[in-house]
Amino acid sequence: MKIILLKIVPFILISFVVYFCIATVLIIVDGKPKEAISKPTAIAFNELKIDYTGLPPLDSYLCRDGTELNYRYYPAQTNKVLVLLHGSGWHSKYFLPLAKYISSEKLAQVYTPDLRGHGISPIKRGDINYINQLEDDLADFVSIIKKEHPNSMLIMGGHSSGGGLAIRFAGSQYNKSVDAYLLLSPYLEHDAPTFRSDAGGWAAIHLPRIIGLSMLNNLGISVFNYLDVIDFNMPQASRDGTETLTYSYRLNTGYAPRDYKNDLRAMTQKCLVIIGKSDESFVAEAFEPEMSKYIKDVNVRLIDGVTHMGVVVGENARPIVKEWIAGL
Repeated sequence: MKIILLKIVPFILISFVVYFCIATVLIIVDGKPKEAISKPTAIAFNELKIDYTGLPPLDSYLCRDGTELNYRYYPAQTNKVLVLLHGSGWHSKYFLPLAKYISSEKLAQVYTPDLRGHGISPIKRGDINYINQLEDDLADFVSIIKKEHPNSMLIMGGHSSGGGLAIRFAGSQYNKSVDAYLLLSPYLEHDAPTFRSDAGGWAAIHLPRIIGLSMLNNLGISVFNYLDVIDFNMPQASRDGTETLTYSYRLNTGYAPRDYKNDLRAMTQKCLVIIGKSDESFVAEAFEPEMSKYIKDVNVRLIDGVTHMGVVVGENARPIVKEWIAGL
């Protein structure tokens, strides 16, 4: 036995060193395709140039680590509450048309939080403290909402990466705090059949660095998780200084499903998915056959002529949302 151990231990140590060195090289190599971020994106950001008159003021809530995060609130006389999670690169402001409609129709009270690392003036733009912090923040927010609105039905909604975070939440320990899910053009994974190559020119990924950091995290080494791994391509004309165009490894990882297949399997609640057939980032027709493999009670609705942003700021999705929420 001693002889066997003497032979095995050096092999294990050498394997560890080789694995660590490969991961380190991948991290050092900057895999950022700089030329991709300078190309025009296919996403219609001009659709976000809307009238923001009536935008609710920012309020704040306290997280478990003592940090105050912002949110907006759209009141309504109903016992249903909808929490809408924004997509990558911006914050809750662009939910105004949809949230205002839902509250004015008395379908649900709507909360739109600015996720950690985003918003007007975040503590660390594009970064969080650890991978699971976004879902922990969200759990804290949901807990406060439930105390404010006891016996209410809570719907978790999200657009794009916000939809991905909602799916991640469904696969977490906090899933039972949600009664239904509303997903608008949700992000699943970069290798899911729903994903278009480079998300329509929106995302430039540091792929070697992501692989290297994933390898180190498999060893329990997370000290380098603050490093940037993705850049977003937002036209200069659409920027106002509140955008977040670079994400760290830990934010980018924590914003997406852990494993979308397993997370979707955990989603036993009713789920509505809406996506425009003209979505520039995702393949609309791929959602129903893919998501129905893992969710028993999922309703996938495709809308002609609607884009990635249009599903939120346009009017086409509203009748579908109204019918679904009213039927819960």
